[in-house]
Amino acid sequence: MRRTKIIATLGPATDSSEVIARMLSAGVNIFRLNMTHAKHDWVREVVTVIRDSSRETGKAVAILLDLQGPSIRTGDLDQPLELNEGATVELVTGNPQEAGEGSIYVNYAGLVDDLSVGDPVMVDNGVIQLKVVGKKDGNKLVCEVVTPGRIGSRRHINLPGVYVRLPGLTNADKKCVQLAFEVEADFVALSFAREAAHIEELRDLLKSAGSTAQVVAKIEDQEAMRNLDEIIVASDAVMVARGDLGIEVHVEELPLVQRRIVQKSIKLGRRVIVATHMLESMIENPLPTRAEVSDVANAVYEQADAVMLSGETSVGNHPVKCIEILDRITARNEVGGAGFAKHADIKSHKQKTVKAAVALADSIPGCVIAVFTKRGVMADYVANLRPESASVYAFTADEQVIRHLCLSRGVTAFLSAFSGTPESIVSEALDDLKGRKLVDSGDSVVVLSDVLGEEFAQDSIQLKRIL
Repeated sequence: MRRTKIIATLGPATDSSEVIARMLSAGVNIFRLNMTHAKHDWVREVVTVIRDSSRETGKAVAILLDLQGPSIRTGDLDQPLELNEGATVELVTGNPQEAGEGSIYVNYAGLVDDLSVGDPVMVDNGVIQLKVVGKKDGNKLVCEVVTPGRIGSRRHINLPGVYVRLPGLTNADKKCVQLAFEVEADFVALSFAREAAHIEELRDLLKSAGSTAQVVAKIEDQEAMRNLDEIIVASDAVMVARGDLGIEVHVEELPLVQRRIVQKSIKLGRRVIVATHMLESMIENPLPTRAEVSDVANAVYEQADAVMLSGETSVGNHPVKCIEILDRITARNEVGGAGFAKHADIKSHKQKTVKAAVALADSIPGCVIAVFTKRGVMADYVANLRPESASVYAFTADEQVIRHLCLSRGVTAFLSAFSGTPESIVSEALDDLKGRKLVDSGDSVVVLSDVLGEEFAQDSIQLKRIL
């Protein structure tokens, strides 16, 4: 069974019930809804389709709302502006009406104060590079065009290495928090998370709205890298958002940065997602490049919990095929555990119990781990240790916990009523696994639980054999 989870972004190419059902069958574990582009009514409609398809196919799937976050963008232009190498262009803040012909309005009022002469300004995902050569009138930056190109309306701007005084959440993000509660989103991702306080602000807003969604911190700039440990600890999961991050750091540094984020996340016990440009060429083409295949494989070797597709499935020509190919690449290149999991922090009694259970299961050929969990915490502990050979099956009485575990590497979760004696609960669960042909007669199962009461022995491990 594939251990690495697959996240797919929905969009115009994939929001029909037919395509969503096919994507589920192909192996999607989480659907991402990008709130940079999505309208709230569309979200309500597509979530209904996702939930219906999940019930009809019998496949658990989670929903991730990805907030736009605070972003620096150019204003609207009547027509695209050609920027030639060596030319100068003015970036204007404050009043958009002051941006005359040949100048560009920028929505960040602190731009002039935050930048110095010589600082780079990256526009449109780094396609166009400018360099600050002067300031004027208190609200204008004079820039030289280093890399030429054509700039259109509302293009994203990156300021590598510059500390920006943007809020953690915008007003639009805060409105999305209420939507997350309404549609029972399982995860909410915060774009441009730069410090732990941003994560805590989002978590507090979710709790106030009544949402139990987990928080995903998107690592997208150098400020986030400087505060990486505190951001990881404050979040439930982190995303290596390589689009903006690849502009913020030198391109040759990006693989090292990715490895650092994945390693730190595993060490600190958080889920980790590798995202952006995984199969980018498949937006147009029916097959990925060899480089893309290797890129996905590297994320698998690093033992990320999940890999994510963006434009490939939201607007691409081959969305279902992308899922099928990603499924094949990830499953074929999963070569066991170890790796960064060897460095995971093991502190609590419960974590030590889980470590012993994983070691026991990995020592028995063909053994599986059955985890009985209330909130999914113990199952996440198992996932974080990346069992080398044992498959992991979690049982819980909470359907949202099942969906939360859709992000946990190697964990497949099922619903259990947790009614009856501890022994009968375990026996029914093992019969369920046998009925699903996930175990067979004679197989060994390590049973791990902290919820089945004193009769089972809390925080205990039992080794059972399927009859």
